[in-house]
Amino acid sequence: MSKKKLGLLLSTPPENKNLGTVVSLAKEALREGVDTYLYLIDDGVGNIDRPEIDLLRQEGVKLFLCAYGAQRRGIPTSDKAVFCGLVVLSDLVKGCDRFVTFN
Repeated sequence: MSKKKLGLLLSTPPENKNLGTVVSLAKEALREGVDTYLYLIDDGVGNIDRPEIDLLRQEGVKLFLCAYGAQRRGIPTSDKAVFCGLVVLSDLVKGCDRFVTFN
């Protein structure tokens, strides 16, 4: 039997309370052994430099960042996340058992 997969999408800026909710959900999923994916889009790309996001990545969350959103907001490419487009987001939505968005 394959592992469960949880997808999370965050489109709100770092000062929004959604960041804390996403971090809590991701940590709980990791504790339960769930493969966890986080896609940052729109204003959510600004969360890429948050220490909470970096810690999630180190703990095993697979992190994706909308390349278009990053370019529009002047965020340079880095190895912190996979910089990609909506095709990857579509694949995540299709491939996860649950996909939750925070807008």
